[in-house]
Amino acid sequence: MATLTIDTLGGDKQFSAYRADPAAPPRAAVIVIQEIFGVNAGIRAKCDRLAEQGYLAIAPDLFWRIEPGIDLNPDVPEEMERALDLMGRFDQNLAIADIEATIRAARAAVPGGKVGAIGFCLGGRLAYMTAARTDVDASVGYYPVGIDGLLGEKHAIARPLMLHIAGADGFVPAEVQAAMHAGLDDHPRVTLHDYPGEDHGFATELGKRRSDAAARLADSRTDAFLASTLA
Repeated sequence: MATLTIDTLGGDKQFSAYRADPAAPPRAAVIVIQEIFGVNAGIRAKCDRLAEQGYLAIAPDLFWRIEPGIDLNPDVPEEMERALDLMGRFDQNLAIADIEATIRAARAAVPGGKVGAIGFCLGGRLAYMTAARTDVDASVGYYPVGIDGLLGEKHAIARPLMLHIAGADGFVPAEVQAAMHAGLDDHPRVTLHDYPGEDHGFATELGKRRSDAAARLADSRTDAFLASTLA
């Protein structure tokens, strides 16, 4: 496991990313898009799991423009408050530019150049935006927030996108989930999966939020999705 330095699209600045390499030449690359807690232990564990499956996994530090190296624990109330403050100062459009720069770096690092993206919470929203605004080959969003406000971009989704929706998500109320289904169920490149009774963060690798059975189901669907779309 190592740190990767990535040039911004403008080439005038650099930011860091956590990198997990597979034991053999990678089958493809996967960008892991952070929650509001930075590239913390849970996100690094997601990368490590993907590397075990044969992918080059890269988690860019998307908070670097505010403060580099953010690593917060959502189970600690004070750190949760800090994460919410960071979210309030976060520029999502600049984050998409940084994700695009990461995609370019990842394409150059793997045979065949196939790159997917997986995001969680804020990262789930950014995964949707990545699907609509970049040339990523496939995207997955876990419990993405605020997708109802992004449905106007759905026409630009040209590659496969999978979204995992927590049925009892405290950050995504029932009416937003209904809007997601109404807007996306008939999209030929989008697949939605619902997890009734599950709350936001159910598929985290670490901590109190994890709901193991639902997490395993969602991850198995993601694994199959990536295997088919990044082949």
